Amino acid sequence: MVAAERAFAADGLELGVQASFFKHSAPDGIVFGPEPILARAAFGEPRPKGKPLVWWPLWAGIARSGDLGFTTGPYTFDGQPRGYYFTVWGKQPDGSWKWLYDGGPPSDTTGAAPKDSPTAYAKLSTRRAGSPAKAMAEVAAAERALHDAAKTDVKAAYLAVVAEDGRIVGSRAKPPANRAEIETELATRAASIAFSPLGGSASSAGDLAWTYGAAAWTAQDGSAQRAHYVRVWRDDKAGWRLLYDVLLPAPPLKTPPVAAPAS
Repeated sequence: MVAAERAFAADGLELGVQASFFKHSAPDGIVFGPEPILARAAFGEPRPKGKPLVWWPLWAGIARSGDLGFTTGPYTFDGQPRGYYFTVWGKQPDGSWKWLYDGGPPSDTTGAAPKDSPTAYAKLSTRRAGSPAKAMAEVAAAERALHDAAKTDVKAAYLAVVAEDGRIVGSRAKPPANRAEIETELATRAASIAFSPLGGSASSAGDLAWTYGAAAWTAQDGSAQRAHYVRVWRDDKAGWRLLYDVLLPAPPLKTPPVAAPAS
């Protein structure tokens, strides 16, 4: 999977960003444009290569069944640090890896490990639901509990379910490396957020799942704010725990969101 990420990045330089993203995306891969949309529909007509987009994986995780995982790391555009990307990967029927989601927020990458640094790996799950359907049912229940709690206390809601090695991102800060930094990141979010799930999928072993959806809240100045979330859940000894969560700001909504197909 990490090799597929590196090939994806190399093709970005050789073929151009648009051609590389199309080549390495799954048929049901999505992006936010700004609403969830099939990635291949979002790419449009072929475009010139453009300025170089460079990225490299520093952290990755995978299901025990070896068919679902993620990678994340810093990226630069035209030589300038821009943030941290996050990619969800799914193994295809032909054995190749294609991405199911790709995106990420702008972030301060000062001090990021240089290109081609070794990739660190998240712990494997300690339990498995046994099937994707059972896993998604259990993850849906975990998300409902998180969403209910987030209506009154976002920080407490997340701290109750984040894994020991989990990461919560979305501000311009670097991805947190410990519990204290996670709490600092959560302090940048609204105290109350309303979440609405839109899609996702689970590994065949039922031990890893990814989800995405919408978020809305009221800012201190009274303005309505919204975003999209993307998460990875891992089935741990204590139950489903949040391994990764990102909140991506979105413009005011003009029409109701429509969930894009997901595997």
